[in-house]
Amino acid sequence: MGDSTGVRPSAIRQRVLAGETVAGAMIFEFFAPGMPQVLKAAGCEFALFDMEHAGLGFETLKMLVAGCRGIGIEPLVRVPRSEYHFMARALDVGAYGVMVPMVESTEEARRIVEATHYPPQGRRGAAFGVAQDDYSGGDVKVKLAALNARTLVIAQIESERGMAELEGIAATPGIDVLWLGHFDLTNFLGIPGEFESPKYLDAVRAIVASARRHGKGLGFMAADAAWARRYRDFGFNMIAAGLDSSLLQSAIRTTLKGLR
Repeated sequence: MGDSTGVRPSAIRQRVLAGETVAGAMIFEFFAPGMPQVLKAAGCEFALFDMEHAGLGFETLKMLVAGCRGIGIEPLVRVPRSEYHFMARALDVGAYGVMVPMVESTEEARRIVEATHYPPQGRRGAAFGVAQDDYSGGDVKVKLAALNARTLVIAQIESERGMAELEGIAATPGIDVLWLGHFDLTNFLGIPGEFESPKYLDAVRAIVASARRHGKGLGFMAADAAWARRYRDFGFNMIAAGLDSSLLQSAIRTTLKGLR
């Protein structure tokens, strides 16, 4: 529960920055009212809802975020791109943080930080007494500080351009996590789906090293337990299970195997 300002603090942001392992799930398909509680019961600490590929809109996102309220699971969202109206609106409807795909320059990283933080850190427009602060009143100065402290900003590194600007992106104050976009990264390196390629693995090691140099968390979406363990061993500490549709298919396939 938040204090009198209505701003519930993040239970994971500081732990992610400290390199502790934090586990959750990435949701692409099943935007159902019960999904936050299902994930909580499965042991997740965060739910990451996808707006980039899934067709998810803000009204549905707002309902999903409301379903996370008070149950101990933090709502995060991947926005479609690094545009102000995606990032700020996602936070206004109550998301505790945003993931931004295809971050490719230091300048873009700075714009992301500006759009996701209130002054003095950023230039986000004010919205109080709304979903993000539980429709409460209270001291606005305290709210500003509390919301800036809660917001988790995740930059996806998933292209050769992002790799070229990796050090500058990682060094940007206000970027909290570098998230490996593993499939797109292989695509843009000219080796689609070649996750054992030395070229890909060198890039992964470079992302880990850069994040560690600058005190950032490291994020990855794991298709199964083996992927999760391997990338945890690489140094990734914010791990999301996904895709939700693939995991459901796998469970059903396993249950029905051998019946016919």
